[in-house]
Amino acid sequence: MPIYRIEDKQIVPVEPTTFEEQGLKERSDLQALLKSQIDVISPDTWVVAEEFSDWEDSRLRIDLLGIDRDANLVVIELKRTESGGHMELQAIRYAAMISTLTFDRLVKIYEEYLSRNDAEKDAKYELLKFLHWKDPKEEEFGQKVRIVLASAEFSKELTTSVLWLNDQGLDIRCVRMAPCDNDGQILLDVQTVIPIPEAEGYQVGIREKKQRERASRKSGRDKYDVTIGGEQYTEQTKRGMMLLIVSKVLDGVGTPEQVLKIIPESRFKCYEGNLRSEQVRERIDAEGRWPSREFFCKDEELIHVGDKTCVLYKIWRREALDAVERLAEKFPGLNITFERSAQDDA
Repeated sequence: MPIYRIEDKQIVPVEPTTFEEQGLKERSDLQALLKSQIDVISPDTWVVAEEFSDWEDSRLRIDLLGIDRDANLVVIELKRTESGGHMELQAIRYAAMISTLTFDRLVKIYEEYLSRNDAEKDAKYELLKFLHWKDPKEEEFGQKVRIVLASAEFSKELTTSVLWLNDQGLDIRCVRMAPCDNDGQILLDVQTVIPIPEAEGYQVGIREKKQRERASRKSGRDKYDVTIGGEQYTEQTKRGMMLLIVSKVLDGVGTPEQVLKIIPESRFKCYEGNLRSEQVRERIDAEGRWPSREFFCKDEELIHVGDKTCVLYKIWRREALDAVERLAEKFPGLNITFERSAQDDA
């Protein structure tokens, strides 16, 4: 969309230009500017590395590597071209390569970045402060890798690919950076192309719904027979099993604090007071991390322990089995056992 300026009661178009015409290069200019102002293209992100290459092929380098407020790694790729090239394919390769990074490894990477930039800061302290953590939380770190593509323009082939990839569960953002020449003053028009800002919430909601539907189809036969204190509960889904066991644990046997040592705070939340469903939903949504629809928030699903109200996350996959085993070990008096339902093995 063209940019105009108002001058002498007239609307005057600001002429578009290119980075090449202005002599602006990807690495020495765009990258150098954005690494200290990354919010321009990726809000709530902290840059931890530049030209990152932690593998044998030194030709493969991530322009900028960051971390966001939710402790997700962020691959940021820059192009000054008018099409974006094949940057989405390149970024996906990078995302796969860094997906196994641990928090401790990221601290080392950030230390190297600070050293190269002559910044006398404590890498671990700065990361913890950015994430609002007192101590590292490996179980919450790097749950997914986000991708941000920034280019002067994007081809139809690239945007079509990104839309499809996002529909499959990836998180890729395309940001257009279009330079304009305002009588010698270079302006930068920055716009998020994907997802469309006005429809981002809707698009994310649709994507999450499709992911849940696909997961449900894949695990529709994945049921378990659970025994707690001699009482059997048959054909439980993973989410149902988790809610059942956590409820039984907190029914006079364990405390929320003990459960939080096994289940991370992102999946098990406790609030002061005897709250109702709407009150819990409001608090979860206000935190802005995961939507309340992904928690067991109905009145009959809430777990009341003394003067606290606890709520459990809904989306459980293979990690549920590990959590159940740890709960069974922590509370042996409940004699918790589980096995796949007989019909699942048919």
